[in-house]
Amino acid sequence: MQVVGIVAEYNPFHTGHAYQIARTRAELGEDAPVVAVMSGCWVQGGRCAAADKWTRSRLALTGGVDLVLELPTVWAVSSAETFARGAVGILAAAGVVDVLSFGSECGAADRLRQVAACLNSPVYESGVRRFVDEGMPFAAARQEVVRGILGPERSALLSTPNNNLGVEYLRALDRMGSAIRPVTVRREGAPHDSLLVGETPPEFLSATQLRAFLEAEDWRAAEPYLPGGGAEVLRRSWGGMPGLRRVERGLLARLRTMTAGDWAALPDSGAAEGLPPRLERAGKQCRSLEEFFQLAKPRHWTQARLRRLLVWAFLGLTRADRPDAPPYLRVLGFNARGQELLKAMKAQAALPILTKPAHARELAEPGRRLFALEARCTDLYDLCLPEVPAPGREWTTGPVRL
Repeated sequence: MQVVGIVAEYNPFHTGHAYQIARTRAELGEDAPVVAVMSGCWVQGGRCAAADKWTRSRLALTGGVDLVLELPTVWAVSSAETFARGAVGILAAAGVVDVLSFGSECGAADRLRQVAACLNSPVYESGVRRFVDEGMPFAAARQEVVRGILGPERSALLSTPNNNLGVEYLRALDRMGSAIRPVTVRREGAPHDSLLVGETPPEFLSATQLRAFLEAEDWRAAEPYLPGGGAEVLRRSWGGMPGLRRVERGLLARLRTMTAGDWAALPDSGAAEGLPPRLERAGKQCRSLEEFFQLAKPRHWTQARLRRLLVWAFLGLTRADRPDAPPYLRVLGFNARGQELLKAMKAQAALPILTKPAHARELAEPGRRLFALEARCTDLYDLCLPEVPAPGREWTTGPVRL
């Protein structure tokens, strides 16, 4: 029996995620246990998750996952490379995962592995640095170097988001010398981040479209894409879509107090390009978050990169708050098969396993500090909800059990 690892945001868990699990089990065996490393309350695009980590864990368990582990915010709200490094590190440290399954547009792990090896090479590092120094956007520089080494067909693989993230998982496995074997499932249905425009709904929706249905509280439209009774799970706790707009003035107050040095202390802030002074000016001049994006965004930056900086600023995090590697394995949910995995992990895991919040108090200082920061991230997420719960949920909420 092979144990499958999956990295996901499950924002929320939908039929496309269930399809990935089903296809992976069809290849490896229907009894293959699935461990998911899932983002907490904040996601990689620099946004609030559509529902909190415990609700999304329950959705994942009803949809076919057996054990959910948390990817802490300092890795979850990061570039694809850092996101992948943190998540793969957790899967490797669990000590029980044999296979990493991920979705991709190309569906060919061998081709993606060639690109990953290229990106891990010294030739790539020197080449991409040269193009960036000449003013080329990083994503374009990356593709240009790969084109020169592997040719246009392999370079084109980096132009789609799931291929890109898959390559980063493979790079992380290679750098760690991990024996975990990668397999990829070809992505089907709507493209990443796409919205329906007057068309018949496809078999698989993008998570973006599904969140649009949820924001409009169109449960009839959403329900077919939320497997395992997911619509009912969400509806029970639903108060409305969370968002930074609910804390806009408080966030603007934070931006007005930030210096160029404060911005430079954030990850991926463009300090080497001299951008922190621009971010400081934008923060002090803007009257809305929309205006901040207009004033602050360099032409070659993605919107997501700037949103991530904004979230880090709101959460009061700095680059120094992210350890070199995750210091613990936080359990968010499990079923009976997941409980058996946890028993195996207790003998084989390379990191402490937290099955209760109180276990965090027994960690070494780096782990205790990171858990306390995660508690802050959850408390600030809760301010973005339509109805604000009592603070301290991180310390009082245990794993979901099915």
